[in-house]
Amino acid sequence: MSTLRTLAFLALIGVCSCQASDCSYRGLLTHLNLTTTDTVMAVMRPVKNWTTPTLVQVDLVLYGILEVDEKSQTVTSHVWIRMRWTNEFLTWNPSDFCGIDRMTIPRSSLWIPDVNIEEDASDSGTIRNSPVITLSPSGSLVVNTRQRLTSTCLLIVALFPFDQQRCHFSFSSMSSDAETITLGTAFNDTLLTRVSETLMVTRGEWHLDEIEIEDCSNNRTSGCQRRLVYTVIISRKPMLYVIIFIVPLFYFVLLDVFSFFISEARGEKLSFKVTVLLSISVLLLILKDMLPSTEDGLPMIATYCVGIFALVGMSVLEAMLVGFLYDLDGSCSNAQTPDDAQVDIQLEVDFHKGSDGAEEPPERSSLPLNRADDRDLLRLILEEVKTARREAGAPEEDERRPGCYRRLSKIIDSVFFVLYFLTVAGFLTYMNVVWMMQIISR
Repeated sequence: MSTLRTLAFLALIGVCSCQASDCSYRGLLTHLNLTTTDTVMAVMRPVKNWTTPTLVQVDLVLYGILEVDEKSQTVTSHVWIRMRWTNEFLTWNPSDFCGIDRMTIPRSSLWIPDVNIEEDASDSGTIRNSPVITLSPSGSLVVNTRQRLTSTCLLIVALFPFDQQRCHFSFSSMSSDAETITLGTAFNDTLLTRVSETLMVTRGEWHLDEIEIEDCSNNRTSGCQRRLVYTVIISRKPMLYVIIFIVPLFYFVLLDVFSFFISEARGEKLSFKVTVLLSISVLLLILKDMLPSTEDGLPMIATYCVGIFALVGMSVLEAMLVGFLYDLDGSCSNAQTPDDAQVDIQLEVDFHKGSDGAEEPPERSSLPLNRADDRDLLRLILEEVKTARREAGAPEEDERRPGCYRRLSKIIDSVFFVLYFLTVAGFLTYMNVVWMMQIISR
């Protein structure tokens, strides 16, 4: 009988305990005193001792790199931000509420740290805040934010298109000091980098190298506790720029070197060099629209373009000088000598005297020349004499053809070709060595 009473008593206790436990969220909200509007919970920092700082853990994941504007020095990206902190007044035992271990609360009901990004230059319309906050039994609160973030970044394009950019996202509180809020992270930078690479959809012409975090766990200075700095390291994909800029410029300068083998007599050398120079000018205009004017010095690719433009420009000037000397020598060699001109004039005078019917002494005139056929015969004889003189003087003209001006032009062209070839080879070697050294040392 006593055993039956004991069993009945235990069953009654179990029934009472089951009736006492509340399995509804409303019961839990009533237990946490969140059913009524409490402005104190929304505006005051949730600590029992005001000297205890609140640790806010901020994790950033990069979803995509949308745009990098070198002229305005801004980077537009798609980021996901998670903040985690503890509310010491919102704790419960899950076993008292049928194992409830997570609950969501409206965002406006609780205090949220005012942690923002200092480099943020985007408008408020691009921010998508989660309307609720996730609450755990230990009082841990988690809030998520997704944003199309436009941030300022010091972009250094000295090594364009092989440049690597370091953009900083500095999280800080605008109203709290280091004794009130301490910033940290829940995950390390290696894990966040791996997650970002896995979730990233939009990359554009950039590649995510690494995400670095300024670790405040080993540096307890007030500045480190007050700011949390994420450094996103991205590098440009250079293949397209190599194909449309570096390779064509190299090809143009090779064409200019080979143009020295074009003969001056054909008159195509100067026009070919001018065409090459204009092609380089078009590439310079395209490059000017791409690169910003914020650099103190010229980027490497701009130095490369300007150097090749200057070399081809000097080659054009040399071709003009050589062409001028060549034409000057040709005009001098084709000019007639004064003796030849005097003989031709004398022949013309004699012909006109004979055609006018001037009388000659009888002893020296054996045939009458006053007919029209006689004048035609004299004209033919005059033309044959001129032709014979030109043929007789042709070897002498051929000997005079390579005159002093033409010999000078050939000497100038040969010497300039050697110097030009050595200068081009040295310039290209120097640019390659300096470019590679700066890329390796970055």
